[in-house]
Amino acid sequence: MANYYNIDDILTEEEFVPVVFHKAANGVLIDPSSETNSVEQGAKVELPLWLAQELCLRQAVSISAPACFNQKTRLEIQADAACVDLRSRSPYFYEFGCKIAPLVGDKTVEVLLLSAFKIRYKEILTKAYTAAHTSTLKFLTLLTKEETNLYEAAQSSMAAFKKWRKGGPRLQRASVLGRKRKPIE
Repeated sequence: MANYYNIDDILTEEEFVPVVFHKAANGVLIDPSSETNSVEQGAKVELPLWLAQELCLRQAVSISAPACFNQKTRLEIQADAACVDLRSRSPYFYEFGCKIAPLVGDKTVEVLLLSAFKIRYKEILTKAYTAAHTSTLKFLTLLTKEETNLYEAAQSSMAAFKKWRKGGPRLQRASVLGRKRKPIE
């Protein structure tokens, strides 16, 4: 279930997933160009995640792994995760993967998410702390929404640290510690 006030969560649940209907359904308009308002048993269609979840709970459909978690993506991430354009596959790749993994029942989706995040996390922080602005523009187009938020937080943290080092408030000894103590008699 989506967090009602979180727009990113709502957009994540709008991602389409492939499903196969176990039961025929009448009064359903999935394809506007269709002549009938029904879905046959065994029909393969793509539905938004929020709808597919509800139908899966009612055992009306079975959900397959979306294309963004296919074998091609897995091989690309294994080869060099930092260079893979995950944004084009799904802007909310990690959140979407966490929501789809239990529904699909494929443990390799979770492994894929973890390995991709571990590798890309290091690269994101390295670029945020060291890279020049012009070299990061291409890199930012490859990042998912979650990774972009992480990158911006790292840059903000680095800017605050640099400001502090250049003349911000310094750590000082407390005035209480500066007084001499009387010897205990």
